[in-house]
Amino acid sequence: MTSPRWDLVYRPRKLPRWAIAAAVVIMAIHITFGLLLTIEDVGVRNLGGSDQVAIILIGVLFTGAALLFTRPRLRVGPEGVEVRNLVPTRLFTWDQVLGLTYPEKGYGAWLLFPSDEHITVLAVQAGDGPQAVEAMARFRELEERYRGTVRPAN
Repeated sequence: MTSPRWDLVYRPRKLPRWAIAAAVVIMAIHITFGLLLTIEDVGVRNLGGSDQVAIILIGVLFTGAALLFTRPRLRVGPEGVEVRNLVPTRLFTWDQVLGLTYPEKGYGAWLLFPSDEHITVLAVQAGDGPQAVEAMARFRELEERYRGTVRPAN
């Protein structure tokens, strides 16, 4: 199977920056508390090196979870729409997609499907401002080109 050609590849601008900042803070807090854990004036006296390592490893896990927010991406091409949120990457063909909209209350755009179903597209965030508006406009251009006015049946 050949890889599809993508006409639009969009990633959020602010979300990855916030995620990296949060990851740094989370790791710094866990390293600090891990190192301070065995100071006798601070806490219980029966804590040791394994407890320090455990606190730091928990920080590594939380940091990894925060870094998942650097992954969101939206790709659009002749084969359809590919959405990658935190973990899964899913490709939807044009006959499955009704459109892309931004709800009045929400943090990300919605990819619409028949029967009032949708998934959140974390890549298109309101906080990105003009870049997100431009991405949605470009999506609609490509949607018209590849899908035309034919809507999938419910």
